[in-house]
Amino acid sequence: MIEKICMALIFVGVAVGVGIYCRRHTGSVDGFILGGRNVGPWLSAFAFGTSYFSAVIFVGYAGQFGWKYGVAATWIGIGNAILGSLLAWWVLGPRTREMTHRLGASTMPEFFGERYQSKGLRIAAAAIIFVFLIPYTASVYNGLSRLFGMAFGLPYEVCVIGMAVITCVYVVLGGYMATVMNDFIQGIVMLLGIVAVIVAVLVNNGGFTEAIATLSLIPAEDSQMAGPFVSFFGPNLPDLIGVIVLTSLGTWGLPQMVQKFYAIKSGPAIKQGAIISTVFAMVVAGGSYFLGGFGRLYGDQVEMTAAGTPVYDSIMPTMLSTLPDLLIGIVIVLVLSASMSTLSSLVLTSSSTLTLDLLKDNVVKNMSEKKQLVYMRVLIVVFIVISAVIALVQYNSSITFIAQLMSISCAGRFVLGTLLLGALLASRVASGCVGQLHRGRGSDYGQHDRRVRGHGVHRVAHQLRRHCDGAVADHRAGGQLVHKAR
Repeated sequence: MIEKICMALIFVGVAVGVGIYCRRHTGSVDGFILGGRNVGPWLSAFAFGTSYFSAVIFVGYAGQFGWKYGVAATWIGIGNAILGSLLAWWVLGPRTREMTHRLGASTMPEFFGERYQSKGLRIAAAAIIFVFLIPYTASVYNGLSRLFGMAFGLPYEVCVIGMAVITCVYVVLGGYMATVMNDFIQGIVMLLGIVAVIVAVLVNNGGFTEAIATLSLIPAEDSQMAGPFVSFFGPNLPDLIGVIVLTSLGTWGLPQMVQKFYAIKSGPAIKQGAIISTVFAMVVAGGSYFLGGFGRLYGDQVEMTAAGTPVYDSIMPTMLSTLPDLLIGIVIVLVLSASMSTLSSLVLTSSSTLTLDLLKDNVVKNMSEKKQLVYMRVLIVVFIVISAVIALVQYNSSITFIAQLMSISCAGRFVLGTLLLGALLASRVASGCVGQLHRGRGSDYGQHDRRVRGHGVHRVAHQLRRHCDGAVADHRAGGQLVHKAR
């Protein structure tokens, strides 16, 4: 117990210390939310990776998909590394860095507004991001209850409040630079931790060969395949491919992820960051899903529902419960690192978006830079409190994943499509296609979206759609469709 407590206290001390150290970077709005746009590839890549993989991956998804697909679940981590990290850096990174720097945009809605010369689109995008990112913050607390209960005997409420307070302190003090520096430290912990835990679990099961041999004897419920959970593609390849695509591409347009491209240095830093981020994802995501693939070896210990299906969030804690105290302490720090890095990115993005794109010049006129910093710091505290409250409400009710699904499916799809068009296509084609994007969202989200489209978004989209026919005609005539923004 002493080892676990010491490791947790050291982790907290380092996080707060980094926040205090980074206060010197927070004298301006650009420094507070983007680190002065001069962040190196290592910090940016680790920040991208730690924001990508929260405790939900390690505790929830790794156990769930490892149980379903066995060691073939490792392909999910490989897909996340190639599609979710490497491809995102190659496709979005250079152009996003160039255009946001040229346009002077600090947030994603500001980028949209400058790119399309539309204040209405900027406000609409800010509102959508704000609405869907705030509930998403609650999902980062998932999985903490079982791990902390196993390690310290602490109730879930204490875990949530403690994590919220620590994150709040270092983000408010140090802003973006405190976030990315802590992400780098936490990323190292995640890399070392996942490797150590994999080795320990395999040793507990007689080594890799023995563990694979035992796992090969376990049948799948809906498959006649021999050794389904040690096969190359698992018992259900189509479902596995679907999971790979959803977990890899669904995060491309999330503003807290794309923000890392705004802040990175220009030049070779993006190419370097792409490689670093891919290796990080391969180890952390691939390792987590590989570890989860051995979950069925603990089938007689895993908690089951009344229907006889496993409680997926209990699989990984069950696997880890037999480890020595030192390794359990490493796991606790690993999960805290994953959760706090994601939470810090989310609240910093949400507070800057609300302040700069909704409040400034719309609600509060003539907002000075000093006032902007004050508003953002206050909103960080408010958003962290809201996230903790939502997490506690979810924990004490049957509604658990609604917030996460809403934010990924709605905000992620909207922001992804608009960002890609704005960054990669010509302004006239992009403008026309944005109209199609909004029209597509209407069919996806039905009555709820009709209420939203009845306001500013619909009017902006209508104006943008008017350019579509002209752009297509220019294309057919061989006209020049690609030109510089502004």
